[in-house]
Formats: sequence, C-alpha cells, structure tokens
Amino acid sequence: MNEHPKTFDAAAFAAPADLNRVQRLALIAGAVGLAGLAVGFLVSPTYFYRAYLLGWTVCLAVALGSLGFGLLNHMTHGGWGLTARRIFEAATRTFPLLLILFLPIVVGMKSLYEWARPEVVKGDHVLEAKQGYLNPTAFLIRLGLYFAIWIFLSWMLNRLSRQQDQRSSPRLARRFQIVSGPGLGIFVLTLTFAAIDWIMSLQPHWYSTIYGVYFLACAGLATLCFVILLARYLVQREPMDGVLKASIFHDWGKLLLAFLMLWGYFCFSQFLITWSGNLPEETSWYLHRMRNGWGWAALVVVFGHFVIPFALLLSSSLKRNSARLAKVALFLFAVQVFDFFWQIEPSFHVQQPIHYWMYAVAPVGLFGIWFAYFIREYKKYPLLPVNDPYLPEAIAHEH
Repeated sequence: MNEHPKTFDAAAFAAPADLNRVQRLALIAGAVGLAGLAVGFLVSPTYFYRAYLLGWTVCLAVALGSLGFGLLNHMTHGGWGLTARRIFEAATRTFPLLLILFLPIVVGMKSLYEWARPEVVKGDHVLEAKQGYLNPTAFLIRLGLYFAIWIFLSWMLNRLSRQQDQRSSPRLARRFQIVSGPGLGIFVLTLTFAAIDWIMSLQPHWYSTIYGVYFLACAGLATLCFVILLARYLVQREPMDGVLKASIFHDWGKLLLAFLMLWGYFCFSQFLITWSGNLPEETSWYLHRMRNGWGWAALVVVFGHFVIPFALLLSSSLKRNSARLAKVALFLFAVQVFDFFWQIEPSFHVQQPIHYWMYAVAPVGLFGIWFAYFIREYKKYPLLPVNDPYLPEAIAHEH
C-alpha cells in the first residue's frame, strides 16, 4: 500500500467516484426488496409488519452503534475510531430517515404489540399492570424523545466535526469530550428503553433487566461488521489505500472479538439467571425459542453468532488480513440479522413459515434504501477528520 501523506489535505480525501455506482446498486436492491414487501403486504399484512420491524431494526442497529462508537472515540481518541469517524458520523445522520421509516410500524402497532389492543389488555392482570407504560400514546411520546436525543447528539458531533475541518483547535477536542461524556450515558439509557419498547415488548409478559445491554452488544457487533466491510471496499481504492493499514484492521478485529465476548457474556448471563430462577414469566422467552421447531434456530445463534466467529477471530493473522476479516464480518452480520429474526418471530403465538420469505426481502429492501442514503451523507465530507490533532499519530501507528 502507498505511504500516507505527511500533511492532510481535505481535497485529497474526497470519496472515490465509484461510490456512486455502489449507491445506485443499493437503491436498486432497496427497490426490489420493497417491491417484494409490497407483495407481502397483499399476501399477509401481519407478516409484512413483522418482517418490516426486522428490516428496520437492522438499519437502526448500525446507526445506534455508530453513535455509540462515535461518542466513545471522542473520549478515548483511539486510532480505530479516528479512521472510521466519518463512517460513524454519516450513519448517525440517517436518524431522520429512520424516524420516517418507522411510520409503517406505527400503523401496524396493533398487529405487532398485544399491549396496543384494548381487547387483549382487558382482563389480563399483567398487561393491565403495565398499561401505564405500555400504551400507544406513551409509546409514541418515547419514540419522539429517543429520536430527538439521538438526532441532537448526532447534530452536535457533526457540527463540531465540520468546525474542525475548517480550523484546527485544541479547544474542539475538549468540546467533543464535553458532549460525549454525558452523551454516552444518555445514549446507553435511551437505547435500553428503546430496545424494551420496540423488541422486548413484543412478548409483554416477559421481562429482563439485561435485555437493553444485550441489544447494545448486538448493535455494536452489527456496526463493527459494517465498518470492516466498508473499509475493505475503501482499502482497495484511493485515497484510503494508503491509510487503512493492516494494524487498523487488526484493531477493528480485536474490538470485534471483544464485543463478541461481551455479547456472549450478556447472552449467557441472561439465560443462566432466567433458567436458574425457573419462573414461568421469565422462562417463557426461552421456551418460545427452544421448542416447537425453534431449537435449530437457537443452535444457529449459539454457533454462528459466537462459537465459529470466536474461534476464527483468535487468529492475529486473520485480523490483520482485510479480505479474510471482511469475510468473517459478512458472516457475522448475516448471523446478526438472523439473531434479530430469532428475537422477533417466536414472540408471536402463531407462526406461518410459508411467509418467512418476507424476513429475507425486508432487510434487503430497507437496508438498501438506508445504505444508499448513508452513502449520500458519506460523500459530503472528506473521508478523514483532516485537522484532528490525533490523526497523524493514528495513521502512523503500525504494529
């Protein structure tokens, strides 16, 4: 690979021209997927809303993970985040699109959530007790609050980043930290409640105090896989071919392994505590996902989401090889999508496998549209924060 330049010129780090072609392909894939979803709506509106929730959740996970990693990196100034900052920033600027894309879920609220149907809540003492929190009005108010906070944090980080592109100032690094310190805590808190609202409440009789951080680990894994895959594309093209060294991929690979172990810890802890307690209102979540033909899916999650990638990522040479690491990231991203499917579909009392094809087209359609919008945002600014005082050291670092 080429040597990185000694000085950083914003014009020299413009997005490669063939990102336009990738954007067009993403739009085509999105259009095809959405057309398939439209057919699915005619066939089964119930499964349309379930599949749509899955596709939307995949896009949201990458956007939320990007916001979290962006906030974290401004506190640590690690090279792993500096070289990926513009990816994080562009992904966070998709929150307004994700809010608009949530509208079909609002329309299908009664189809998705038992607590939104008065006839189901009436006479159910558990749902009646939770009605003060789980009701359509409160749900929509919290939806607006979550997105208002995320969009504000994104706006603050992107605004400071634009200012840094215009001038180099040590004060800006301090301002980043002033925003990111409390912002990180608020981010984790809002993500936790959002995960409870949108996924955990699909099965409203069940509850778990660890589910929020479990979803956080899922979002972190999805985001790291996304970054590695995009970086693999960029490392083969100017101007990033001289920047994205093997050491940076190695750092991303180590971070991916760390989040994989974190996911495994949260997943196993939730299972162990729940299963040991042996309370019907808690074990029901796992019973729905281990019985009635769902045992195979649980095995896919265990081996595909942890055992196989964990064994592969132990290799230092694999983590330093962008092509091999990207293959692991692609596999893990696909399994993460399947994990979201495993979290969503068994929550419902009736399953009809004949309609499962919608779970395949929904992520393609929604992620295609989201990715095309992401590229639009990603191309707007230099691919690196050229005036960040820590950038030369991050790029020069080799190990």
